[in-house]
Amino acid sequence: MKDKYTIILCSDNHGQEAGLRFLQKEYMNADYFIHCGDTELPAQATADFVVVQGNNDYYGNFPASRILEIGLHRIYVCHGHRDMFFGRYDMLAEKAEKAGCDIAFCGHSHVPFAGEYKGVLCLNSGSIWRNRDGSEPSYMIVTFSGSDVSYELKRYNPMTG
Repeated sequence: MKDKYTIILCSDNHGQEAGLRFLQKEYMNADYFIHCGDTELPAQATADFVVVQGNNDYYGNFPASRILEIGLHRIYVCHGHRDMFFGRYDMLAEKAEKAGCDIAFCGHSHVPFAGEYKGVLCLNSGSIWRNRDGSEPSYMIVTFSGSDVSYELKRYNPMTG
């Protein structure tokens, strides 16, 4: 098992491929690319990503949620539209905790978020296409180093990459 893992976390590109291609090119050495749904693309267009189904994904046969074990962490990955209501990350954390996870990744809201509830770190990268809070599109770099977790919200400009 490696000691350090780099994860590129994104969500909600809604059919726009440029952001996904930028991530693949910019972070070609990342260990994982995780997409929290609403790709609106066929599965072959996201073949390098671990993807869950969003409320607008009609093309691929993506699962509603996934549990990933990466390094010393167990991660609950979902879109969020079925796992919490109106930004209630405590609901997401409870679902992740019941699944034995210490981290939850989600999307759906198009608003970046990072917070901890009941010992579960909840991360939402916002939308790589368009954020609803007026901020630039975004994604996250999540790093696992042993049991330590760090994350950085990054902005994506569709015009310049």
